[in-house]
Amino acid sequence: MKHKHTILVTSFLVLIPILAGLLLWQRLPEELPIHFNAEGNADNWGSKTFVVFGMPLFLLAMHLLCTFLTLHDPKKQNISDKMFFLTAMIIPVTSLIGAVLTYSGALGLDISVNMVMHLFLGLLFVIIGNYMPKSRQNYTIGIKLPWTLSDSHNWNRTHRFAGILWVFCGLVLLINAFSNIIFLPFIVILLAVVLPVLYSFLLYRKQKTEDN
Repeated sequence: MKHKHTILVTSFLVLIPILAGLLLWQRLPEELPIHFNAEGNADNWGSKTFVVFGMPLFLLAMHLLCTFLTLHDPKKQNISDKMFFLTAMIIPVTSLIGAVLTYSGALGLDISVNMVMHLFLGLLFVIIGNYMPKSRQNYTIGIKLPWTLSDSHNWNRTHRFAGILWVFCGLVLLINAFSNIIFLPFIVILLAVVLPVLYSFLLYRKQKTEDN
């Protein structure tokens, strides 16, 4: 099966926190942080068993579901190997970063949660933004709207616009990792989602007007 190696490797990466948790088992407290607020402080905790075993297994299930849906996309021939690999790495990296933050917080290590998350999100936006203009129509990866899926011209222009926007948003998040303006990531993510949808809709309305 195509991508078998990628699926096996990424699935193993998702489960590495279990191995790390077993090695640290005796040093970990009975409750570990599983959520952090906007200031980077833990505000929710879970049992050691749930964090070490439950969370990685849940993420593995999500990873396999996303992979399955991608491989069975009616337009899967339009999803390049690089794009598949990129999307297949998102949950594994999330699992690894989440484990680092959770275990370090439980062990009292001084790691800036906000800096790590902003760096991760910033890099993710920059990388995805770089590949967006190269993506072709599909039902799994990209800005999937009725007018982008029905019109390749709309799809291409929307993803070129979104690619530039996402790279810019990613750079803002990377800079914010060191300045830590708390509300900024929410604004950046909102703009990254809303503006491409609005741009695509305006293209659709313009094309519809010209056709009429």
